[in-house]
Amino acid sequence: MKLEITTPQQIIFSGDVSAVTLSGEAGLFTVLENHAPIISTLVKGQIMYRTDKDNFLEIKGGFVDVNKNNINVCVELDVNQ
Repeated sequence: MKLEITTPQQIIFSGDVSAVTLSGEAGLFTVLENHAPIISTLVKGQIMYRTDKDNFLEIKGGFVDVNKNNINVCVELDVNQ
C-alpha cells in the first residue's frame, strides 16, 4: 500500500506500508491491504504506520482518504509530543 502523510506545510512521509492505525472519532481503526474505500476525520492521538518497523506520529487531528490501496492522510501535528 502507498501512504502519504502531509501537513499544510510539508510531506511527513511518503512510501510503502503494510498497515496503518489511525485515531478516528469512533476509536482506533487499522487499514490493511485491499481495505474498502473510506474517508474519515481523525482526532487527537497517534498514527502508527508499519514499514520495516513500526513508526509513530502524534497528531492533533485531520482526515484520511483510503482508496485502492492508496492512503492519504492530512494532519495537524501535535508539537507537544
